[in-house]
Amino acid sequence: MEIRPATPHDLADCQAIYAHHVLHGTGTFEETPPSLEEITARYQAVTGGGCAYLVATDASGVLGFGYYAQFRARSGYRYCAEDSVYVRETVRGQGVGKAIVAALLAHAAAAGYTQMLALIGDSENTGSIGVHASLGFTPVGTMRKVGFKLDRWLDVVTMQKSLD
Repeated sequence: MEIRPATPHDLADCQAIYAHHVLHGTGTFEETPPSLEEITARYQAVTGGGCAYLVATDASGVLGFGYYAQFRARSGYRYCAEDSVYVRETVRGQGVGKAIVAALLAHAAAAGYTQMLALIGDSENTGSIGVHASLGFTPVGTMRKVGFKLDRWLDVVTMQKSLD
């Protein structure tokens, strides 16, 4: 497996992976898969802002993708980032997400960020919570019933890691 910066040629695969999570998962609260054009615009916003948008690949293609960006647009948040990671359904639980998050952490630290947040959709998302915990993130709070998707109320678990 190789972790590398995403290119525009990877975005159709990223869109397909994300669409599966949108339609079947609770890691994102979107309910309609964004188009390839929307994914491209999001990619351009992340990379245009100097942040990382990475893919994990092997001979079978894109296994997963992840990115980070400044947590919020206000200048006071300029040292705090938030990560997002999505893995192809057929390779979940095989270390792909962890490898992507580890690479995002290294990139964010090198870019001068001092904190990384993970806002994890669904308090029952033990895979993502476990991946982040294994990389040194600690839970800092749970927002209860802030999302509604797939006919149920969903929490958001916030985890944080110091990068300095």
